[in-house]
Amino acid sequence: MADSIPAWLGRALPNAGAGHARLAVCVVGSAETLGAGGFALTSPAFADREPLDPMFTADEEDACAPPLAWTAPPAGTRALVLVVEDPDALAADPLVHLLGWGMAPRAGVLLEGEDPPEGGHNSSGIEGWLAPDPSVGDPAHDYVFQLFALDVPFELAPGSDREAVIEEMEDHVIAVAVLTATYRREEQ
Repeated sequence: MADSIPAWLGRALPNAGAGHARLAVCVVGSAETLGAGGFALTSPAFADREPLDPMFTADEEDACAPPLAWTAPPAGTRALVLVVEDPDALAADPLVHLLGWGMAPRAGVLLEGEDPPEGGHNSSGIEGWLAPDPSVGDPAHDYVFQLFALDVPFELAPGSDREAVIEEMEDHVIAVAVLTATYRREEQ
């Protein structure tokens, strides 16, 4: 684990690399907000730290987002924001696979292939799921699903970018749930 990663994040993301220190959870989350009130994020398609099925990646022509489920956020939650990032991409910031909000501030689900009601632009400049597409031969990349519970309504315009989403969440995160999938492209 790199020294720049806070200890609280290192416990949640074992084997984290230097890129993990740039995740949205590092910018607006904290030891106090991680899993606050038992807030948790899961998927029926993969367990934490387990591989994504290729059907959710660029290896499939009709790839779609994996299903997600979350527990009730803490009392006082007014909005939920989902950020999915690849901290292992070779870029200044993590590669954004999904920015979404508009989910009701209670326990809920996103079904397989379902995007949040409102969304920002992923790293390809479009709304919706950006299917993981690591280079052949790369070690497995982490895809970190981060669900933030905010104490204010989230009123950012659809199509906003990662920077705007993080700025809007600043000082308003009361809980965050993190779930990590991995993916490594095998030689064909």
